[in-house]
Amino acid sequence: MRIAFYAPLKPPDHPVASGDRAMARALIAALERAGHEVTLAAHFRSYDSGDPRRQARLRAEGRKIAHRYLRKIEQGAPQPDLWFTYHLYHKAPDWLGPLVTGRLGIPYAIAEASYAPKQEGGPFDLGHQSVAEAIRQAAVIFQPNPADAECVLPLLEAPERLVPVPPFLDTAPFRAPDRDASRAAIGRMLGLDPKVPWLATVAMMRDDQKLLSYRVLAEAMPLLADLRWQLIVAGKGPAEAAVREAFAPFADRVRWAGELAPEVLKQLYRAADLCLWPAVKEAFGVALLEAQAAGLPVVAGRSGGVSSVVADEETGLLAREGDAAAFADAAGALLEDPERRVRMGHAAMQRAERENDIARAAALLDERLRRLADPA
Repeated sequence: MRIAFYAPLKPPDHPVASGDRAMARALIAALERAGHEVTLAAHFRSYDSGDPRRQARLRAEGRKIAHRYLRKIEQGAPQPDLWFTYHLYHKAPDWLGPLVTGRLGIPYAIAEASYAPKQEGGPFDLGHQSVAEAIRQAAVIFQPNPADAECVLPLLEAPERLVPVPPFLDTAPFRAPDRDASRAAIGRMLGLDPKVPWLATVAMMRDDQKLLSYRVLAEAMPLLADLRWQLIVAGKGPAEAAVREAFAPFADRVRWAGELAPEVLKQLYRAADLCLWPAVKEAFGVALLEAQAAGLPVVAGRSGGVSSVVADEETGLLAREGDAAAFADAAGALLEDPERRVRMGHAAMQRAERENDIARAAALLDERLRRLADPA
């Protein structure tokens, strides 16, 4: 099929790395792997932080873009067989897909739809109502975050339109068996002591839930002061100064890696001993999935869909969301038990390959989308 792909929060070719961009790219790769022709329908970002007037302007702009897209098709551009929108919620609604698919009479598919009834009548009401309409119109909704299902299902006449899809990635590049070489390279790059456990945190530095997670981590680390560890922080962003300030009391045990190139990031996952991320208000955490695909056990906060990515007591440990003491207890338990870390790392790699690999996702997406194209 010819598939028009659209991501209202952040297009897949956006220059700033993030989990959202990574999942958009993974979806395109999965659809192409299944044999579909995917084109990016628009770069338009509909994100707003709570200004109803700006939301109205974004809606008007989105409709203009949708009409331009339709005019191109009327003038001879190839018509898509299906429209696929990734990640819409009240702050980033889809002003294009429902209009285009309604006009062309083609199926409308969504991956990762989030609906929050508490937003009704508030500063995001325009986007909130748009998301509800889009969900009702969707022929299928692929849901990587099981926590979203409860509020989405009541909007669907046919509950079978909601299809669980575990978060996924191409696990093969993460499984390269070069831990010793990776550890040597990362150790040289950051000046790390190879005899001390390396803890890895990989996350953007934004002044939102990411900063909240960094602050929980900063509260937890002093509770582990009696244990040996070095913390590697990979990431950058507008809240970097605030993040560094939070870690200032134990700055001598932290190495700031900045934003790493993809291959270097894979080396970090393979080289480290434990991945840490409190995951406050996290959807599921792409970095947590990447770490486990590389055989790195995880300690994370039990929020959103994180429990669908991290198998508690099997591939890592989950602590109460936002609880620095509980997080420190979980991290300390694994710091003091290297054999358990190794077992969990092996289990994490196997589980990622079994349940979160792109090949499985591609087959699932393909089966449901071809059913839409040929209902018989």
